[in-house]
Amino acid sequence: MDRRMLLGAGIAAAGWLALGSAWSQQGAAPALGQPTLPATGHRRHKLGDFELIALHDGALRRPLGEEFVRNVPLEQVKAMLAAQGLPTEYVDIPFTAFLAITPAGRFLFDAGFADHGGPTTGKLREHLAAVGLRPEDIDHVVISHFHGDHINGVRLKDGGLTFPRAKVHVPAPEWAFWMDDARMQAAPQAMQGAFQTVRRALGGPVAERIVQFQPGSELAPGIRADAAFGHTPGMCVFTLRSQGQGFMYVADTANIPALFVRNPEWAVMFDMDPEQARQTRRRVFDQIVRERLLVGGYHFPFPAFGTLEAASGGYAFRPLA
Repeated sequence: MDRRMLLGAGIAAAGWLALGSAWSQQGAAPALGQPTLPATGHRRHKLGDFELIALHDGALRRPLGEEFVRNVPLEQVKAMLAAQGLPTEYVDIPFTAFLAITPAGRFLFDAGFADHGGPTTGKLREHLAAVGLRPEDIDHVVISHFHGDHINGVRLKDGGLTFPRAKVHVPAPEWAFWMDDARMQAAPQAMQGAFQTVRRALGGPVAERIVQFQPGSELAPGIRADAAFGHTPGMCVFTLRSQGQGFMYVADTANIPALFVRNPEWAVMFDMDPEQARQTRRRVFDQIVRERLLVGGYHFPFPAFGTLEAASGGYAFRPLA
């Protein structure tokens, strides 16, 4: 398991390096352009006694190549995009965190980039201010998994805490994997940077604020974490329930709904264990459809809220109007 996961992690890490490179090379490839960001980067939704707020952190554009979907020919991927009226030469990958305001406190699910990304990322704090909140108002930051676009925003470039009062809740299996020095030393070269990113983001002044949780546990009344392994070794999804209403934040269970929600057997290059990730997608999406939960995804198109329904062997994501 560890060897397979490490090899998959090397591919996933190389994928994120390629994504960053795609951004940095846009000046040399002006035809690629830049993603269009929403004019309003926040969206509120009531869930019983809770309030959910989607907070857009920006987006990145990358060329669409053979490597993006690892088990399907590129022409088939392009045909799927074209059938939905989407571009076929590139993909835009958005980033949206979710804030839950509950009687137990304010819980931010994933932290975005802060000031570590390019000019089309790092918008979360701006949109937090637009809803009348400051970083100091966040009580809890809940991390789904340890990829850089989810954890870099915990600390600023100068080392300071982005959310200075918040506890930082992390899945115990994810912590065990990424904080294992022996595993880091055995990892492929392409993956070394990912291990270092985890140590930078979650070390130093953050370390004393870390609260580890086990999958299957309740983080607060009405907020439950469940295992969603495959994308990373310890990723979790989070179900929020209040007054008979339910919402699930699926994090990176699927990237780009037009591809991986519609086709849950397709494997994105960022999944560390593609087979386990496929099994997780089916299980999680089946639960969402069966229980008629509202769904939110980190890489879903903004406002990233919507519903799922079964469709043609996969699922269809219907964004909120």
